[in-house]
Amino acid sequence: MLTPPVYPDFERAYLDVLGHLVDRFEYRNAPRGNTARERIGLSFQIADPRARLPYLAERKANPVWHFAEALWYLAGRNDLGMLAYYAPHVRQFSRDGRTMGGSAYGARMFNPPTDDGTSPFDQVLELLRTERDSKRGLLPILTADELAVADNPDMSCVVALHLLVREGRVHMVCYMRANDCDRGLLSDTFSFTMIQEFAAVQLGLQLGTYTHHIGSAHVGERDVPRIKRVLAEAELRAPQARFPFPTMPAGTSFSTISDLLVHEERLRNGRGRLQPEEIASLGFDPYWQQALLLFEAHRQIRHCPADPVEESVLEALDHGLRWLVGHRWPTRMPSAGAPS
Repeated sequence: MLTPPVYPDFERAYLDVLGHLVDRFEYRNAPRGNTARERIGLSFQIADPRARLPYLAERKANPVWHFAEALWYLAGRNDLGMLAYYAPHVRQFSRDGRTMGGSAYGARMFNPPTDDGTSPFDQVLELLRTERDSKRGLLPILTADELAVADNPDMSCVVALHLLVREGRVHMVCYMRANDCDRGLLSDTFSFTMIQEFAAVQLGLQLGTYTHHIGSAHVGERDVPRIKRVLAEAELRAPQARFPFPTMPAGTSFSTISDLLVHEERLRNGRGRLQPEEIASLGFDPYWQQALLLFEAHRQIRHCPADPVEESVLEALDHGLRWLVGHRWPTRMPSAGAPS
């Protein structure tokens, strides 16, 4: 087969990737002391990039983190504070304790290189508006100067994202130098397909396929027991209905992202709360109201550790997001258990 295998959704691609790395890996190695199982040159394609979340109880995917990271990228930010609030472990990758370097993919795509310049993302969109069949819609992320930093703790894992318009659809190809396929692959696929859909919205076009190429595809040896539980769950469980992920609204813009993050920051810094009825009155499309509901649920989990998440917030979440929250934080559910 000369082209990557095509999967209808991310979950099935994810399971196949994990199976290859646990049982059919090529190499064992331990770069910087991290023992891993590895395959070189792994690729897959997702037919529906909106189906970007895995509903696997053993994996306990964190939808709050996924939305926070995607919005952080779309806002072109590189600050450590927002990311570390949702994922404290990222602090170890910051060289100055304040900002992220290679991991700040959005800062490289969405910010102009000079004060009076145009961002690479806007340049690519303009190219695709005027030359629909172009092959030049590349968003470079990895930079040569990262290689010059000795023992760089935050070298970009992404080489580039490539946008291609074909027959009225916006396709994306992602080129990774390396990918932890148990951990990073989930958030990378979520964020990059969100960026792909955001680009399609700006161009007024339909969403195409998402293709993911990895140079070093690997999983940490420490994660293999969990991966085996995930694979066993997928093999033994009865077929279940998938939770469809809604379509990003046509009016989504950079202003939408900026306005959302004003409220995210308020919740993150403990300057209030957002009840579902207040979120509904803020003027955001129901699609983006879901992100604020997740941030409010996380605020309660983080700042009110003795209390369950309020039922009104959980009931306002889409079924799939409620399922994920319930399995990620089962002890914080009103019934002290994850949903079935």
